[in-house]
Amino acid sequence: MKQNIYDNNTFFRKYEEIRSRENNYNNLLEQPNFFTLLPPVKNKVILDIGCGMGDFAAYCIGQGAKSVTGIDISSNMIAHAKKRHVHECLTFEQCAFEDLTVPNGTIDFISSSLAFHYIADFQLLIKKIRTALSEGGILLFSLEHPIVTANKENENWVTDQEGNILHFAVDNYHNEGLRTQNWLVDNVVMYHRTMSTILNTLIENGLQIEKILEPIPTEEAVSKLPSLKKEFRRPSFLIIRASKS
Repeated sequence: MKQNIYDNNTFFRKYEEIRSRENNYNNLLEQPNFFTLLPPVKNKVILDIGCGMGDFAAYCIGQGAKSVTGIDISSNMIAHAKKRHVHECLTFEQCAFEDLTVPNGTIDFISSSLAFHYIADFQLLIKKIRTALSEGGILLFSLEHPIVTANKENENWVTDQEGNILHFAVDNYHNEGLRTQNWLVDNVVMYHRTMSTILNTLIENGLQIEKILEPIPTEEAVSKLPSLKKEFRRPSFLIIRASKS
């Protein structure tokens, strides 16, 4: 199943409102940690999966990348990316990675920020990535943490009668597959996988895991967005860097 929720106009409008805020989870937590694992990109051929509005792809061009291709299933995202970022070495294409044909061993660096949990066949995804990467090529991706995706259909935070948080509810952790949630709109689809499935799929496809992050916020980030305090009780994101050995 290939969900294109970002072309739901109601969802996209609300998403734009969140991303337009300077202090959000992406800017204060996910992206700062993602960038700590970024390999050198100068003179590299790069593919950004789920490129969104193209900011990361454009950043890589600014750092001297040889070429960057950003793909996204959403026409809204690609339209914004093409308006925001124009460069002769930068290409944006509306395409699901499952449908993309990439010559074997031609990509030096594949990146993806918070997109892989929308893809149904994780095994096929990683297999195609491994084939597309050059020898020594790097994969860097983030996704919703398995602790978070383990209980999408119920109330995640359990509170007492006064509204104080007691704990985060994790349920059906080993029951992998499709989950739905209400995030901006009803019935947003994503896929839950255990930590072992994510890591073993990389290993089984010949990718060497180099670093794993479960980001926690800085004190400065919490001062800007107090809701980040919850991150000390459970992680929202998982970030992994791996290489083709």
